[in-house]
Amino acid sequence: MAKSENQKLKLLYILKILQEKSDEKHPVSTKELIDYLDREGIAAERKTIYTDIHALEDFGYPVKIRKGKISGYYLESREFEMAELKMLADAVLACKFISQSKTKEIIDKLSSMTSVHEAKQLQRQVWVERIKNAGEGILENVDRIHMAIMDHKKIAFTYFSWGTDKQLHARRNAKIYRISPFFLIWKDEYYYLIAYDSEAAQTKYYRVDKMKDISILEEKREGSDVTGAVNPADVVKRDFSMYAGEQETLTLTFPEDMIGVVIDRFGKEISLRKREEDLYSARVQVSLSPIFYGWLTGFSGKIRILQPESVKEAYLQYLKDAISQY
Repeated sequence: MAKSENQKLKLLYILKILQEKSDEKHPVSTKELIDYLDREGIAAERKTIYTDIHALEDFGYPVKIRKGKISGYYLESREFEMAELKMLADAVLACKFISQSKTKEIIDKLSSMTSVHEAKQLQRQVWVERIKNAGEGILENVDRIHMAIMDHKKIAFTYFSWGTDKQLHARRNAKIYRISPFFLIWKDEYYYLIAYDSEAAQTKYYRVDKMKDISILEEKREGSDVTGAVNPADVVKRDFSMYAGEQETLTLTFPEDMIGVVIDRFGKEISLRKREEDLYSARVQVSLSPIFYGWLTGFSGKIRILQPESVKEAYLQYLKDAISQY
């Protein structure tokens, strides 16, 4: 048989159809491979198909043959298992900081990593209680911040907040913020930047989805001795909804059925102490804020502040103030 001009691409086309069309339930027959290659202007015979399949196997591709009523070739495994792709797709769907259009784009890319038959499972509409408020460009902003962190450079940006018209508006008369970035944290479904503000001489947090027009400056970042010494893992456990406040070490007391809640919030490194029957305590570090007090209130007294007295009094005042609003 005379070789066509595209003959040198033959193996690539065979691999392409196996990646796109085949899985264990949907093997691609030798005839289908020959017909597919013919449409691409590549001549093939059964004998040469067998040789090509063996070449792919020798190179390391997990090509298997299925025999029986439905027979043919398929890829036994891929870079990502189907369960892993589903998990990634669900995570993308649930993320507030990824816009609707970017969500579709990412899931389409994930779908290309399996067969067209299994890809339908990724296109399902998973019900998640999330609102997509993010605009375009969030992932590009995250990447730009990462680059600045790696190069130890400052960044400049405009910071926004929501207005009564449900639109984002620039803060402080569109002032250009110039800060030194150190860490990115994904918490409560948002990206937060931990940075040093030289003007205020303190560590601050910024919601990345509210940062616009980010640019990397030539200035070397500052604050390594302050913000650079921060442990991001401690921030995640200590600060509620990334509200920084006065840091305090508290002793919390709670019944046994609340142990899981406390560990989920503060980590399993905490030291549990049994105080009475079905009553435990733990010392935790917390940034005191209305968000923390609100979290505590949500458990209807099952988790209580044991010490220090000053924080107990502050919490009681918070409750009194909240009640007085009604």
